[in-house]
Amino acid sequence: MLQKSLLVILTLTLIACAGIPPAPVIDRDTSANKPSAPVAKEPASSDWRPNSYTVKKGDTLYAIGLEFGYDYKDIASANNLTPPYPIRVGQKLILPSNGNAEKNVSTTENGVVVTPIKTEPVAETKPTAPAVTPILNQPKAMREPYSIEALNRASPKGTEPAPAVKPSATDTAATKPTESKVTGDDAVTWSWPTNGKVIASFNEASNKGIDIAGTAGQAIVAASGGKVIYSGSDLRGYGKLIIIKHNKTFLSVYAHNNKLLVKEGQQVTAGQKIAEMGNTDSNTVKLHFEIRQQGKSVDPAKYLAQN
Repeated sequence: MLQKSLLVILTLTLIACAGIPPAPVIDRDTSANKPSAPVAKEPASSDWRPNSYTVKKGDTLYAIGLEFGYDYKDIASANNLTPPYPIRVGQKLILPSNGNAEKNVSTTENGVVVTPIKTEPVAETKPTAPAVTPILNQPKAMREPYSIEALNRASPKGTEPAPAVKPSATDTAATKPTESKVTGDDAVTWSWPTNGKVIASFNEASNKGIDIAGTAGQAIVAASGGKVIYSGSDLRGYGKLIIIKHNKTFLSVYAHNNKLLVKEGQQVTAGQKIAEMGNTDSNTVKLHFEIRQQGKSVDPAKYLAQN
């Protein structure tokens, strides 16, 4: 009898213990619950040009401007250089802003580049409005007495599938891929800078443009409208040279002229006479014509009309 009583008491004790919930465990590490601060990413830029350039032997400010597609006066202004724009080997030049360049950068007289400390901007987070679930209250179901007419209204009528719509010829043509070209604000309409036979084609290694034969004094015209950013003979191998900046992406180059008819800073229109053909710094009378895209030489034949 005593053993049965002890067994009953032990059983009741186990049942009581099983009904008590375990004590809650509190995690004191709050780092996992803290939202991570959003990091603002810098916008991607397709401009390959660096923010600065270190001067090498044989460099001139004019040549650096042509290489990177900038007005040499803009480079001089960014580095506090004054005419005749002296530069030295090893000097670090800040290039003008191209969308990813550092701002408020200056160079001291000793060549020390002063750059402000960058601070990482934090993107602002805005609370989102709670989603509203629409409530449908129409149409309302209605009950009506049974009849043959009601049965016919409720039964779905067989419908024929709609015929497939075939794409038209114009739609098919619109989906064909087209040749990739610069569009938008950087688009330029090009025309031939002079008449004559192309005697040397573009070669990235040996010829940065095309050579067009002609006669001395033949008219050279602007291939497109823009601003004259260089007019002179300071670049070795180009003779009397004109460079026109059409937008932030494209420059055009006209070399070996006999006579220059426009000045730096002058705005010109497409087809306007800017020079006369010659043979300065060349063995033959010709026009050496280049198109530069962000300073890089591209084949002018791909941009000029085939006529």
